[in-house]
Amino acid sequence: MKIELDMSRLGESRWYEYLVRFVFGGCVTALAGLIAKRYGPTVGGLFLAFPAIFPATATLIEKHEKDKKTRNGMDGTERARIAVGLDAVGATLGAIALTVFALIVWRELPHASLAIVLPGAMVAWTVTAALGWMLWEFLRNQGRTRRKHASQRVAKSSVNESSVNKSSINARPSINRRMQ
Repeated sequence: MKIELDMSRLGESRWYEYLVRFVFGGCVTALAGLIAKRYGPTVGGLFLAFPAIFPATATLIEKHEKDKKTRNGMDGTERARIAVGLDAVGATLGAIALTVFALIVWRELPHASLAIVLPGAMVAWTVTAALGWMLWEFLRNQGRTRRKHASQRVAKSSVNESSVNKSSINARPSINRRMQ
């Protein structure tokens, strides 16, 4: 899969869909701020790590994919699930990379300047996200290859079994008359 930016997709969303994303994200951020004020920045930071936009985005992706298929007279439920699943994979990889970023900042900031720690953490985030994506692609392709080879083995064994069955039907039984 090639990572690319398609600006034409921005026109598929309505203004109120963007509003839902921003309001939901803002509410989660405000809630994290209130939690941080009450229980401290460590606890508040845990809630700020909540993927604020993902739930709204997932529902919008599902709606758009279903709508596309419905316009063509098909049921888009399966395609919508796959699209949301792919978005979830991206969110997971991003969360892992963000965890690496946070760990570096948390561990190194008390000992080094922000001007050094922040760029280093950003590079680590970028490398982690890119390696995670490449690993996911590799594993996904390996799974496809295994499924392809497994289906080919099943197809070959079906052909072999059917040829064995045909030959055994056509073959005359050999009877050893001496044994009778």
